[in-house]
Parts: sequence; C-alpha cells; structure tokens
Amino acid sequence: MNPYIVLTVIAIYFIVIYTISYISSRKVDNAGFFVGNRQSSWYVVAFAMISSSISGITFISVPGMVAEKSFSYLQMNLGFVVGQFTIAFVLVPLFYKMNVVSIYEYLENRFGMSSYKTGAWFFFISKMLGASVRLFLVCVVLQLLVFDPLNIHFIFNVIFTIGLVWLYTFQGGVKTLIWTDTLKSVCLIVSLALCIYFLASSLNYTPVTMVSSIFNHKYSQMFFFDDVNDKRFFFKQFLAGVFVMIAMTGLDQDMMQRNLSCKNSKDSQKNMVISVISQFFIIVLFLMLGVLTYTFAELNGITVDKSDQLFPKIATGGYFPMIVGILFIVGLISAAYSAAGSALTALTTSFTIDILGATRKNGEAGVKRIRMATHVGMTVVMGVVILIFEALNKTSVVDAVYILASYTYGPILGMFAFGILNKSKIKDKYIPYIAIAAPIICYILDKNSEQWFNGYQFSYELLIMNASFVYIGMWFIKKR
Repeated sequence: MNPYIVLTVIAIYFIVIYTISYISSRKVDNAGFFVGNRQSSWYVVAFAMISSSISGITFISVPGMVAEKSFSYLQMNLGFVVGQFTIAFVLVPLFYKMNVVSIYEYLENRFGMSSYKTGAWFFFISKMLGASVRLFLVCVVLQLLVFDPLNIHFIFNVIFTIGLVWLYTFQGGVKTLIWTDTLKSVCLIVSLALCIYFLASSLNYTPVTMVSSIFNHKYSQMFFFDDVNDKRFFFKQFLAGVFVMIAMTGLDQDMMQRNLSCKNSKDSQKNMVISVISQFFIIVLFLMLGVLTYTFAELNGITVDKSDQLFPKIATGGYFPMIVGILFIVGLISAAYSAAGSALTALTTSFTIDILGATRKNGEAGVKRIRMATHVGMTVVMGVVILIFEALNKTSVVDAVYILASYTYGPILGMFAFGILNKSKIKDKYIPYIAIAAPIICYILDKNSEQWFNGYQFSYELLIMNASFVYIGMWFIKKR
C-alpha cells in the first residue's frame, strides 16, 4: 500500500479527532481533565469504552492468534464478563461513596501512605509497560507500511506516533477522551464489519455459508477441558479472565477514570454492563475474522513470519480493493490511539495526584501547571519504553500484555482484595516489601513449573497467584 495514502488517511482522521478535542476541551479545569466533572452520560461512556477496551493489539493479534489458540480466547472473555459485573456492583459503589479522583486513594484511607504509594507505583509501572507494548505494535505496522518505504528510522516513527497522542490529550483529558473515543468506536466497528464483508465476498461466502464455514473450521474450537497442563484449559482461562478484568479495569486508573466520569454509581453500573456485553460480541467478530483470514491465506499461498503480521499483510497487500487497506488503517489507529490516549491521561492523573501529591500542596493553577508538565514527561517515558520493546521483542504482543499484567497488577489486586474482604488494619510500612516479593516468587515458580509440578505450565492465572501471595503476606502483618 502506498505510504502517502496511509499518511493521508491518518492525517484526515486526526484532523477530525483534533476538531472534537478542541471543541470538547474548551474551559476544561482540573476536575474536567481528571474525571470529566462527573457529568458524562452513561450510554456515551458505554459506547466510548468499546474502543478503550479494544486496543490495536486486539485488531491485529486476535485474528492472528486463532491458528495457535483457536477460539479459546472466548473462555477468557467469559471471565471478563463475570469480572466486569464484580467491578460494577462491588467496586463502583465503593469509589463513588468515597468520591475519589484516583482510585488508589482508597488504599491510603484503608491502610496508610505506604500502601497508597505502592499501589500508585505498581499502577504506573503496569500501565506504562502495557500501553507502550500496545503502541509498539502500531509503530511496527506503521514502520512496515510507511516509514520503511520512505527509509525513515524507527525512532522517528515513535516520535511521530507519540506526538499525535500527546497533541489531542494534553488539554482536555477525560472530558475529551469520552467524545473522541465515541468516534473511534464507530470507526472500529465499521472497519471490522467491512473487513469481514470483503473477506467473505472474496471467498464467495453468503452470510449463512460464512458462519457455517467458520464454526466448522479446525480453528473454531472454543472450550478446552481435557488437559489441565494445557495453557488453553478452560478453568485457567476463565478464572484468569475474571481476575484480569478486575485488576486491569476495576483497579486500573485508566479504565475507571472513564467509568467514574458518569453522574452517579447507577449510571456507571449501566455503562459497564452494556459495554462488556458489547465487547464480548466484538471479540467474537475478531475471531471470525481470524478464521476468514487464515482461510484466504491458505487458498492464496500467503505466509508470514509471525501471526501478528498476517491480517495487516492481507489487508494492505493489494489482494483487495484499496478501501480494505484504508479500513484497516482506520480501524487500527482508532483502536490503538484510543488506548494510548487514555493511558497517557491516566498516567498523568495518577502521577500528579498519587505520586507527586500535587492536589495536596497547590491551588488550581499550580495543579494545572504540574499536570501539563507531567503529561509531557509521561509522553517521553512512553516513547523510550517503546524503543526498548523494539530492541527486546521476542514474543507475541497479546501474550506480552497479559504476562506483564500478571506480574504488575497482582500486588494491586491483592491489596484491594484484602482491604475489601478483611476488616483488619496492617503494619503499613511493610507493604512495599510484600508487593515486590510476590512477583519474584511467581517468576521463580513459572520458570520451574514444568519440572516441579509434573509438566504443568502456568498461563495468565499467575495473576491470581501473585495477588494471593500479597494477600497472605498482608495477613501476616496485620495488627493484632
């Protein structure tokens, strides 16, 4: 695909996004940046959350992963639904009752300053790594389509990509993101549906034969109950899905920042229920797209080095009318920049409030000045982390995201679980040591599991183990 066409599509898309950003960010104060003044309509947030939850990784990696994991990802998504309901009816009322801006303020109120700072720092590490690896995938695709043909080095690709994200989020924060994400959700859904349509048409499928062919395909197996050592084993995937959702949404400042922008807890609950059900069916469509993609590749002798490269290669390789490549670019940037923009906003919020404590020491003008400087700093750090991933990348991107989450979100999940399920006070000063020790123990177990546990391989249930170690550690330091 011609690199100038790709750049033109991106330019038009961002002109529209920046226009929305400018209109929605006028007269935005700090409360508007952090929680949208708690005036967002629940149905708008629910629709916007589709593009927030579905990143560029989903758009590229999920269709590619069906060859190795079939439809087993749906087992995890069933867990996501249960986890989202838990967040909606347990955590959301708690956060609204406390009227928090940063959800980690709960840890300070419940345990003390050490717990608060530990939770904030683990979120910072988690979100920075997770957001960077997601945006890294977009940079890889843009490098293939645009920057390599123009002989431009990867570092300029990163500067370009990060700069675009910073430009439309630095002023309006959450208030802007709700509206820009609504547009991105429209683009994402339309792009996905039309890509499926063009692929099915090229294979001469009617809607009925398409569905029949997909669900009779060897890659369409959904449930795996036979081998407990298999990473696709149902209960591993389902339980991991429940706790990954609780950790990566309910205990994630990025995702909860939007949910807490609704007018009250009941509106936030309605938003969360509708959005998770919508996301489940969209993941089904991505997996169906994956089967169609592999079917087309087999018929046309198309091969790739990595599964993540298959859908981009077919969509932009001249096999279809140019509109398919354009739709792919629109869908990719809709998903990817939404996730990156919201992550940057959440990192700025958490660092400003939790780590720097700006709202405790400064007035409105001082907080704004610190917040804008922090936003620039977060952008630079994210760019550096992307360059490090580019140097070290040796695994599939979906796996990388969930593996990182298992190690970094586990301590946060353990602390919140102990706070909600146990009424005891703890010796707060020991929390950082427990939070650091738990992921190290998990790493040792993961690396030796096959030898120590009869061939057993850990999957994303490492997150549950990590949280459990933190919970147990907190039990031992509780005040008698």
